[in-house]
Amino acid sequence: MKKMLAGIIVFGSIWGFAECIIGPMLSDAGFPSGVLMTSIFAVGFMTMTRMMYKQRGMQIGMGLVAGTLKLFNPCGPCVICSGIAIMAEGVIFELIWFSMSLDLKELEIFTMKSSMGVISAYCCFVGGYIVTQILTPFFSAAGFYVIDLINFLPQILSSGLLAAIIGGFMVPIVLVLRDFDIYRVKDRVYYPITAAISLLCWTAVIVSPVLTLGL
Repeated sequence: MKKMLAGIIVFGSIWGFAECIIGPMLSDAGFPSGVLMTSIFAVGFMTMTRMMYKQRGMQIGMGLVAGTLKLFNPCGPCVICSGIAIMAEGVIFELIWFSMSLDLKELEIFTMKSSMGVISAYCCFVGGYIVTQILTPFFSAAGFYVIDLINFLPQILSSGLLAAIIGGFMVPIVLVLRDFDIYRVKDRVYYPITAAISLLCWTAVIVSPVLTLGL
């Protein structure tokens, strides 16, 4: 349990770091950062941890850590939206993968791996998008109107196509490392490394806006 909690913190922190630092860089370069962050980083990290730790519920914790870290970084057009979307992705991923066996024996062939990647990336991206449209107004002055969501729904549903395609390749790539056993890593190595990486991610995310303003 302690090793899993440390894993939630470190991988959630890395995910949050990617959302706060790498995401804006991709956006500035003209790439669809939201799609790439979900299909590569979010789905990639959540698949990796499900494979290594073999524990249900871990990805919800990672989403909470990553989403909270995003709220500490006031960069981007809608910090609250992004934080909510990240947390929602953790919940959605867990719902999709909950019935899978812990050893992922269902994902032995490439078509199953790829299909799981397509479903996971599409549902996480689109689901997170929809959740933000519903919950964000409660944290802002704007009101929520169901008719606005319905009118915007076709665009939301179509926006997940690229995420689904990338996810179809991402999950099989991650599962290549499925023989790696995190529980074989000695505690005296595991805990200091996870603590150092987590601290580094949080420090970088919190300090980066200060450095940017200073420049």
